[in-house]
Amino acid sequence: MSVDVHRTPEERFTALPDFPYEPRYREWEGLRLAHLDEGPADGPVALLVHGEPTWSFLWRTTIATLVDAGFRCVAPDLPGFGRSDKPTDVGWYSYDRLVASLVDLVDGLDLRDATLVCHDWGGPVGLRTAALERPERFARLVAMDTGVFDGNQKMSPAWHSFRDFVEQATELPIGFLVNGGCATDLAPAVVDAYEAPFDVPAATAGARALPLLIPRAPDDPGAAAGAATQQALRADRRPQLILWGAQDPVLPADPLARLIGERLLTRAGEPQLIDGGHFLPEDAGAEIGERVAAWVAAG
Repeated sequence: MSVDVHRTPEERFTALPDFPYEPRYREWEGLRLAHLDEGPADGPVALLVHGEPTWSFLWRTTIATLVDAGFRCVAPDLPGFGRSDKPTDVGWYSYDRLVASLVDLVDGLDLRDATLVCHDWGGPVGLRTAALERPERFARLVAMDTGVFDGNQKMSPAWHSFRDFVEQATELPIGFLVNGGCATDLAPAVVDAYEAPFDVPAATAGARALPLLIPRAPDDPGAAAGAATQQALRADRRPQLILWGAQDPVLPADPLARLIGERLLTRAGEPQLIDGGHFLPEDAGAEIGERVAAWVAAG
């Protein structure tokens, strides 16, 4: 099946603030997908998976902190985001495809004993990969401001407003949305960096698709896979850590962080609240890196 694909011009990514990292590319299902691979090749692996509507730029300060601690950091741009190719048909995007793209990366790089670090839509994608698709490749799970959805969940009024807005939109003010989900205003250059991948309205198809992929009923597409992932995670015995933005307006810490610990990542213990909004790696990226590094070192 042929699909119309947009590739963001490289000049859109010049002079990104605090982002000295060079992309690496691979081919998957006819798309050129990008990822970062930073730090010592023999260091403990952290796989950092972004969500909606961000890209690997979100992780820049977390990566810097983890690399300083000796980690190898791998951070993909999911299809439709960052430097990765962007199918322009909203209907192309599915939960299964996003997961398949991540499985291709972890297999292609032969990642082993990895620590998954996931945010927002990186949670459904990364946690399903680690729990169901490739559990043998992951040693630890870190989740923040996220969930796994089976169609029975209740979402916040802010999320429903965002979904309704996206459903009617032909383009999205990406930088404005990210800034609004942070606890503090972003510098203009940072807002521009979140806008950079989306140089034409058609490039926002992935960002418009993902909110619509969250199932709202148990028979919606993706709900069964979400339920299977939930079941696998509840039985999972690997070390788990929950970090959450204390001021998250989209997925409020009270009650969602607690519910994730009680019903999904049951070995994580008490969620650790961090001063920040929904886009926690933007508000507190270095602190996230420090907490993850200390947690891994503590065994």
